[in-house]
Amino acid sequence: MTAPRTEPENDFPASTPRMSRRVRHWLAGAGITALAATLGITLAVRGGATPACAAPPSGNTVHKGKASFYDAGRSGGNCSFPGPPADRLYVALGSSQYSGGAACGSYLDVTGPKGTVRVMVMDQCGGCGPTKIDLSTEAFTRIADRSQGIASVTYRAALNPPLDGGLTFRIKGGASQYWFAVQVGNHGNPLRSVEAKGTSGGFRKAARQTDNYWTIEGGLGPGPYSITVTDVYGQKATATGIRMVTKQVQRSTVSLISPATPSSSPSAPASPSAPPPSPTPTESVTPTATVEAIAGAAPLPGPRC
Repeated sequence: MTAPRTEPENDFPASTPRMSRRVRHWLAGAGITALAATLGITLAVRGGATPACAAPPSGNTVHKGKASFYDAGRSGGNCSFPGPPADRLYVALGSSQYSGGAACGSYLDVTGPKGTVRVMVMDQCGGCGPTKIDLSTEAFTRIADRSQGIASVTYRAALNPPLDGGLTFRIKGGASQYWFAVQVGNHGNPLRSVEAKGTSGGFRKAARQTDNYWTIEGGLGPGPYSITVTDVYGQKATATGIRMVTKQVQRSTVSLISPATPSSSPSAPASPSAPPPSPTPTESVTPTATVEAIAGAAPLPGPRC
């Protein structure tokens, strides 16, 4: 799993020398450690830990914060995607909004001084605060001048963003009939749950992992599998015929997003969203898929803080 990206929580521009950042962080850390020692306090630091009551952006809540930029290269980030989206419009969130991988594959509409851009959540920014985001270079230049380094922005979830094609499924390398692990892609909204079953027995709930895979201990047999996916708005769909073929993208025709439900966007026009990167022709396999249910678009109740 890719280690969480670290980004300074202050507002130093991207052009700030690395040594200066490290010195500042070291001095701050040394001061805190000395104070803790004086007061007899033990500090427990967990890099990339998910705060209590963390949740990805959802609904119509508008967040106000700061944005910087970075280049993930060919990496799919902490969300373990095969690579960045084809348009390279992506974002890394701080640990509270990354929420242990719960934000992976969802989209945000980000508005800055120059306009609005739609980006896919692909990564975690380990040093970003609750409202600090780290955009791809390509996305940042859509909403601000690169020379700024840091820009004031507002952002919110892109509700039911239009996507090309249906849900995708990718079995993790090392998975087998004795240990099930699947990544769900091209879902648009944040996911709430994933359930799966083999050729016998009922559906079993999968556990979300921070690398954006859903796992079931003990496995589900050799397959093929039926997988039910539910997003945070209660929209649900089931795909069938998913095979135990690791590291390959299996495409379905089923979608969580009802065609009759319009996409919510901010007042400024957003650029069209793009689907996750397409696999090579040798990777793509197509399972059958059926829609089980489509529910309303109101967010389901979250945890009480």
